[in-house]
Amino acid sequence: MAIIYFVPMSGSSFKIPRNWWGKIIGGIIGLLRGGITGAVIGALLGHFVDRFLAGIVGVGSTQKAFFDALFGTLGHLSKADGQVTETEIRMVESLMARMQIAGEERQRAIRLFNQGKADDFNLQQALHSFAQHSMVRHDLRLMFMEILVEAAFSSGSVTQAEQQVLLQVARLLRIPGHVFSAMLNARGATGNAYGGGGGSRMPGNQVGSLAQAFAKLGLESSASDAEIKKAYRKLVSQYHPDKLVSRGLPEEMMEIAKTRVREINTAYDQIKQSRGFK
Repeated sequence: MAIIYFVPMSGSSFKIPRNWWGKIIGGIIGLLRGGITGAVIGALLGHFVDRFLAGIVGVGSTQKAFFDALFGTLGHLSKADGQVTETEIRMVESLMARMQIAGEERQRAIRLFNQGKADDFNLQQALHSFAQHSMVRHDLRLMFMEILVEAAFSSGSVTQAEQQVLLQVARLLRIPGHVFSAMLNARGATGNAYGGGGGSRMPGNQVGSLAQAFAKLGLESSASDAEIKKAYRKLVSQYHPDKLVSRGLPEEMMEIAKTRVREINTAYDQIKQSRGFK
């Protein structure tokens, strides 16, 4: 917690937490205008101001932590199998284009990506700040993981080395095994990722299959109609772009969240058609 020091004439000091200033100022103004009752009302209004300002600061730092961790991890993922291919470079450039990153932000993203490619890159350390900021924001962690998985599959398949990086990230961010496996299966992978069997691409004619539609909702094909509807409503709410941005998703990544929602809607429509329910 940030601390502001107040030093009186005597030279002694005491600490006033930054998130008390709204209450203090509001209470003083209220006291001068309305006595004790005014002080209580003023302090209460100041409390809401403190919370609002703390929220702004918190969202901003979370967005920065997300951005920094993502591009550093993308560099590490691209270098996982020993070399960064042209396809992987185009993937990152495409991602930056979708995020409309330009100028200094683009240079920062490139710098972070290059740091991730370094032999001494520490993945756990790179994720630490984001993990701290997203401790109660599991939806942000899922969005982070979705972007990485999409990036890994951009070349058409995922190597064993890339799968190990994805697995390490999933474990560091405490993504449940069945959720991580569903992310891979939704893009055509097979097996249980936490068990070491996932990551290989299905044959081309399976891409876009009904099984993948279920995986995009995090479900098995045996799920009931009620379970399908419940999972759909939960995911649409979870990946709502405005909600994610308000919780710390960098604004540049709003379009990616919108794409994820479209994928969920498409998968749900495909399942509804196959099941015959509305």
